[in-house]
Amino acid sequence: MGKGKEDSALMETIEGETCPLCRKKTLNLYEGEQNIPNFGKLFIFGMHCTDNECDFKQHDVELENPKDPCKIEFTVSDKKDLNVRVIKSSQAAIKIPQLKISVEPGVAGEGYISNVEGVIQRFKKILEAERDTADDDAARKKAKNLLKRLWKAECGDEELKVVIEDPSGNSAIISEKAVVSSLKGKK
Repeated sequence: MGKGKEDSALMETIEGETCPLCRKKTLNLYEGEQNIPNFGKLFIFGMHCTDNECDFKQHDVELENPKDPCKIEFTVSDKKDLNVRVIKSSQAAIKIPQLKISVEPGVAGEGYISNVEGVIQRFKKILEAERDTADDDAARKKAKNLLKRLWKAECGDEELKVVIEDPSGNSAIISEKAVVSSLKGKK
């Protein structure tokens, strides 16, 4: 997906900082901003250790003008929906309710800008690891079945609902089909 001038990111990078995990001077810090049509200006922050043995990463996004805590629901009903832009902050949980899978904020909860297809790929990566490393046959079988359902959704053969719950209000799914509501009791 190409970027127009109105949503291209301006990034600055600082290289050779000390990594908080491996303590080597192989950490790159970056920050930038991006204007996303129908959403607003975002600030993008991150760090990545380039040491192959460490590979520490942390990323986040913040809105220039923060919004209220929100819940965003989007139903993937055909292949076109895979191209819909997704902005997820590190404080947000992202879920696919009918498959009973989610990524909660915390260790694996990082902020990113992607599209629905990228979100599905992230879930697939987690499930593939579960399928390949689980000691339990039932867990491996469950992961295989969930992978099949994600594949069907990617092919447009199965509807899938993606839900983001963000107490920071820094997340969005950029589509007229997205249903945004208040996230009750969170701030």
